[in-house]
Amino acid sequence: MKKRKPKSLVLSGNGINCELETAHANRLVGFDTDIVHINSLLDGSKSIHEYQFLNFPGGFLDGDDLGSAKAQAVKWKYQKVHAIDRPFLDELIRFVADGKVIIGICNGFQLLVKTGLLPALAGQYGEQTVTLTFNDSGRFQDRWVYLNVRQLSSCIFTKDMDKIYLPVRHGEGKLVTKTEEALQQLRDEGHIVMQYADENGHITAEFPWNPNGSADSIAALSDTSGRIFGLMPHPEAFVHYTQHPHWTRERLPEEGAGLKIFRNAYQYVVNNL
Repeated sequence: MKKRKPKSLVLSGNGINCELETAHANRLVGFDTDIVHINSLLDGSKSIHEYQFLNFPGGFLDGDDLGSAKAQAVKWKYQKVHAIDRPFLDELIRFVADGKVIIGICNGFQLLVKTGLLPALAGQYGEQTVTLTFNDSGRFQDRWVYLNVRQLSSCIFTKDMDKIYLPVRHGEGKLVTKTEEALQQLRDEGHIVMQYADENGHITAEFPWNPNGSADSIAALSDTSGRIFGLMPHPEAFVHYTQHPHWTRERLPEEGAGLKIFRNAYQYVVNNL
């Protein structure tokens, strides 16, 4: 009997605007992918537990009211899913406990941080300990950035990666921790996955290589399991060489480097779920 494809869900609605590109990246690597509106999850007509991989794409969720993704994070903490009488955040925590995987890209990363699913210091899911706030430049940044991938990270999405070049487009991408101790905990527990670097690969806080002023030049985090991953850059925006800004001037591989992140997720799901 032919084995069924693993299933992934890509969130849509309420200002999310990168769902089509994110779904395309999922399908390219082999997932059977559904684009599902937020309301369908909250009214109970669709369940996240039908899937092995959740994708929270970029966009301007709820118009960035109260700060990027904050309004939806508050809703998920308190709004109960119809018919099961539990907040949606509890369902997400159950999804993680079942060994499944989640990615949050840009606005989706902001959502993971503000629900407390990332970084989940000391395994405390649901408690917000860091935030993503306004860029130091005071402006929306739309550019490509160099990223170093930390080898100490347990993130399953960045397996066999050491660096990557991806686009960013955000106004609130500066990662800030409550305390210096919390920042040190991010380092010590291996939560830091990617850091902004210059073209020579040196981690830097200098603009424009670090487009937002993040502490420790942090561009991406994971939980300690490595199965929840959030990043400000957009891997779904570089899945084919024609998306690269130098594609008419350089000979590039046909597959864009961002697709490796989704391919790693697919291989993990196939091998473990």
